[in-house]
Amino acid sequence: MRGMLGSWLLASLLLWQPGVSAAPPSLQAYTENLPPLNYEQGGQPRGFSVELLKLMAAEAGLDLRVQVLPWARAKSLAAQEPGSLLFTLTRLPEREDQYQWVGPVGPRRIQIYKLRRRAEIRASDLPGLAAYRIGVVRESAVARQLLAEGLDEKRQISWARDDESNLRMLLAGRMEGIAMLDWAALWHLRRLGLPASTLQPLFTYSASPDYWFGLHPQSDPELRLKLQSALDRLKRDGRYDALLRRYL
Repeated sequence: MRGMLGSWLLASLLLWQPGVSAAPPSLQAYTENLPPLNYEQGGQPRGFSVELLKLMAAEAGLDLRVQVLPWARAKSLAAQEPGSLLFTLTRLPEREDQYQWVGPVGPRRIQIYKLRRRAEIRASDLPGLAAYRIGVVRESAVARQLLAEGLDEKRQISWARDDESNLRMLLAGRMEGIAMLDWAALWHLRRLGLPASTLQPLFTYSASPDYWFGLHPQSDPELRLKLQSALDRLKRDGRYDALLRRYL
């Protein structure tokens, strides 16, 4: 009996150490290069959505790890790990059951842009683009939307690997227009040292749905509630708006 008691006391002392607390629960997040929402710079994840998620994780008491990867890889890893998070996502009807949604993160307004100097290019809707080629990022949500609405993939679409290469091809005169998030258009123009007036919107293609964070569908619902509550607090106390103004 005395030996058992001694073993129990020893185990208790090893488990209990003054000043040492349990590590906070961790959250693994995956994203892609989609500046200024999320991207990698100097080996570190950056961008509006990344900064927002960091604030949310701190508010919720979570240890956050973010990886910036090619979209297909990010999506594949997130799908394999219950409790992981994928961002920044467009909340489309066909995706509704694929994630537990946290958000909205921010506005999504896709514009069809032309170069301002190209006065001969005119269109106010999709049918008006019939004679033009439009630059689109491959496998993006807007690419799927444009194809679903009838744009001819071979005749009207010019594929790009990302927004930067899309804009560079437009500047080089390889197509007549591009489909791009308004945040991204301004961000990339600044990076290239060009004024915002370089581009002119032909029309707004899509002003909804917003961007969201997507948790693996088998994640603990309590995790979603913690993150959503944290985001709601950030919006109430002004920190969300202050962050948004830095990027918009």
